[in-house]
Amino acid sequence: MQKCFFGLGLAATLAGFDPREVPAPVWWLVGATGVAHGLYFYWMSRAFEGGALSLVYPIVRSTPAFLPFFAVGWLGESVSAPAAAGIAIVVAGIWLVHTGGDLRWRALVAPGTAFAYLTLLATVAYSLADKQAMARLSEAPWSGPLPRSVVYFFLITGANALVFVPLAARRVPWPLFREVARGEWRRAAAAVAMSFVSYTLILEAYRSAPASYVVAVRQVSVLFAVGIGALWLQERPSRPRVVGALATVAGVALIALFP
Repeated sequence: MQKCFFGLGLAATLAGFDPREVPAPVWWLVGATGVAHGLYFYWMSRAFEGGALSLVYPIVRSTPAFLPFFAVGWLGESVSAPAAAGIAIVVAGIWLVHTGGDLRWRALVAPGTAFAYLTLLATVAYSLADKQAMARLSEAPWSGPLPRSVVYFFLITGANALVFVPLAARRVPWPLFREVARGEWRRAAAAVAMSFVSYTLILEAYRSAPASYVVAVRQVSVLFAVGIGALWLQERPSRPRVVGALATVAGVALIALFP
């Protein structure tokens, strides 16, 4: 299903834009972010193998704690004082969800966290690359019928598949993959569709909004991860984790109200 979706999307993309209108630096960024996205998917999959969703996902979504340091220097962005407070609240909320308020070292090195931290690094890398690519695409002439964000999404999807698929093939035997695909294709199709819609919206936001703000607002997904973990996976988040999830939403609201 994912291959079918990507094949149709790639065909539509190739027919929906003029490659000559894509600035040369964007093609380099497609390659760079393809590597980062491919490693992101692989490392996140490995993290979920050994760690609970309500623990691993908040680490992956700790990007707002690190991205502003790179965005200010590399992208020349600035962050207002209220928005900086909102980012700090988001980070504090993610930390509460991650550790449950536990200050001991073992809370930071629970099973699955090593790959979760690697996934976090990949997230910072592709966020910076995608922001810069969308900014350059916004300045370039565009005559194709498809939005820039849709074209860019399928370009980076093709690039990251070249990295992720060989790594995944080494971990999952082909017969097992086919067996799981037959039973889970509906969920996989829904996940692919949601990924397409959500990330193209993020790419559109990158065209005009600072990367630090966009990435911070994305972290509201931590609240959903905690809820899904509790309702569907029978995980039992502690009170500090629930408070942390709510704090994440509060921080996002502060960023939205006082950009």
